[in-house]
Amino acid sequence: MRTTAAVLGLLTFASLTACGGDGQTTPADPTGRTFVSTSVEGDPIPGGGPLVLGFTDPGRLSVAAGCNQGSADVNLADGKLVAGPLAMTLMACPGEAAGADAWAAGLLDAQPNWTLDGDTLTLTTATGSVTLTDEKVARPDAPVVGTTWTVTALISPDAVTTTAALERTAPQLLIAQDGSASGFTGCNQMTGSADVQQSSIIFGPWATTRMACPPDVTEVERAVLAALTGETSYSVHSDTMQVTNADGFGLTLRAS
Repeated sequence: MRTTAAVLGLLTFASLTACGGDGQTTPADPTGRTFVSTSVEGDPIPGGGPLVLGFTDPGRLSVAAGCNQGSADVNLADGKLVAGPLAMTLMACPGEAAGADAWAAGLLDAQPNWTLDGDTLTLTTATGSVTLTDEKVARPDAPVVGTTWTVTALISPDAVTTTAALERTAPQLLIAQDGSASGFTGCNQMTGSADVQQSSIIFGPWATTRMACPPDVTEVERAVLAALTGETSYSVHSDTMQVTNADGFGLTLRAS
């Protein structure tokens, strides 16, 4: 009987230890994930948003609400989202979206309570709430093959830039299932081949039409063709793909 009682005592102690002596469970952690707003109760996001919150690095938060990109230190202890000073890009945004940055800053200043249930993150303040869904669920990665990709920025070893000529001409790339590739340089049509691997794309030589274009458009064409030459590395995040070659030149493209 004494042996049985001792065993039961050990089992009871082990059970209490496994469950946590205070009866509490560790809350889910959003670190390593990005969330996109799906509904807002209270003041709407100017311009419609969405609000995108990234917790990709421990102790860091990225934020965007339809205008500029921001980042800050963040503390998630005790179910509160407490962000440090927000560093923002300084792009001018048209129409109602110009108020999106102030809306996002106001939300963070309120130090909202947060809960995470599976793929749903909820932020609650005294005046409203925001429901966000894991970006991989809300906006799954577009497939590299079979998607028409439009160039939105040019990458160099020193900077990521866009130009009026790039925005006006909107170069495109399409990789087909059979490995053929086609597109538009911003000036001429192009055809070639592309071997898509897990993290790299090997482009064959491009053949292009021979139309002459203004100097600023010709510069765009040169940048596009130079970036899509030989073996390149790529990554896809939702509807955005980044392609870079061994020299550090590349493109940012968005699924059309």
